[in-house]
Amino acid sequence: MSDVASTPSRWPRQIKYIVGNEACERFSYYGMTGILAGYISGQLLAGGLGKSDDYATTVIHAFKSVNYFTPLLGAWLSDKIIGRYKTIFWVSLLYCLGHGTLACSDFFGAQGKLNCLFIGLTLIAFGSGGIKPCVSAFMGEQFTPDQSHLMQKAYGAFYMAINFGSFFSFLVVPWIKDHHGYSLAFLVPGILMAIATYIFWRGKKYYVFVPTNREKKHNGFFKVVFTTLFTKRETGKTFWETARVRFTENEVSAARSVLPILFVFATIPMFWALYDQGNSTWVLQGFKMSNVNILGLDVGAEQMQSLNPLLIMLFVPIFTLWFYPRMGRFAAPLKRMSYGLFLASLSFVIVAMLQKRIEAGAHLSILWQTWPYIVITAAEVLVSATGLEFAFREAAPEMKSMIMSFWLLTVAIGNLFVALLTEFLPHTTGANAEDASVSTGRFMLYAAMMFGVAILFSLIASTYHYRDKSAAEGK
Repeated sequence: MSDVASTPSRWPRQIKYIVGNEACERFSYYGMTGILAGYISGQLLAGGLGKSDDYATTVIHAFKSVNYFTPLLGAWLSDKIIGRYKTIFWVSLLYCLGHGTLACSDFFGAQGKLNCLFIGLTLIAFGSGGIKPCVSAFMGEQFTPDQSHLMQKAYGAFYMAINFGSFFSFLVVPWIKDHHGYSLAFLVPGILMAIATYIFWRGKKYYVFVPTNREKKHNGFFKVVFTTLFTKRETGKTFWETARVRFTENEVSAARSVLPILFVFATIPMFWALYDQGNSTWVLQGFKMSNVNILGLDVGAEQMQSLNPLLIMLFVPIFTLWFYPRMGRFAAPLKRMSYGLFLASLSFVIVAMLQKRIEAGAHLSILWQTWPYIVITAAEVLVSATGLEFAFREAAPEMKSMIMSFWLLTVAIGNLFVALLTEFLPHTTGANAEDASVSTGRFMLYAAMMFGVAILFSLIASTYHYRDKSAAEGK
């Protein structure tokens, strides 16, 4: 427990260590993923393994899927076994090892590079995924009740740190790759992850440490639900009345709070199926467009990814400080998320229009991708930043890491959907029968599915009853 007294008007001093850690960690993650599409479809192709755009798309989204399934393990470790601080610290070391494995790829031949790729990505998936449900929840726990009014802006700063780190990673790491090769380009994100771990460790003496559910002897969501499922129910008793026989009212209430939130989350995977193609199919499309020179920097498909975090750093304060206060109850979290889902669909309509021109033989500048990036970034602010806030505000205190892990699970399912769709849909389009993932028809298919899901989400959101009544009013 920190011995630093809280100040109602100021953030706790330890927040800077958490935000700094997040900026460096996101640099490491996005720096690596930003060059992954080109590495698989280009470097491995040059090594004689013959990897196509569709193969690159499948690998990237399979990796991201595992990366976002492992938060369930991280949540279990932090909530039940060792607490959030120890989970973040020790799993971060595994994360560093994954980056180191990728950096060693130049020491091997073609098959060795492929082995390093899969081993490194697996370690990174467990490392990055393991800390995901813990960091944002850990930050929220640093605030005392009289500082709760500062939390919305703190999460805004947290999200800004994510995008500050990723913005520079998309510029720096591709430049290193172009001038010094992939091995060093994979090593630099590993160094940043080591720095992230050190920054987090430095704040240890200031942190507030909340006891684990095991220390509090609190039974978690799965134990309450599954024990009750296999308990013989007395005639006339509801599921939750049966649960109260074995568990305390607080445990039942906490478990009961999870199900309505999961019902809302059920439609979110489709958003991530579209959004995370910014690191795969959008980059692969950009390779077919012309680079531009901006202030002496050669901007191509990989560097173009930096536009997303740059726009987020502009949009978050505009949305948070200007739009939301003026929207009143129309700025309630689920309403914001609904608007974002419709914008995600629109972004893929624009990408499909660009792809149609490319397939017709037009030579387009990479700057044409600015328009879909603007739309998908606005969608991200409305869906992703809001989703983090919604998950933390609506979850019972004992379930915050678990709810965060379920939120991240929606990302896993969305990416798994892309990987499976790419793998099993017919690989037929134009002259290249192996690049169906980057085609007008495929982009329009995603746009249509997203539009349908956005309508469904809006209907679900209209029936949701907020635990946090101020959230329903858009406050």
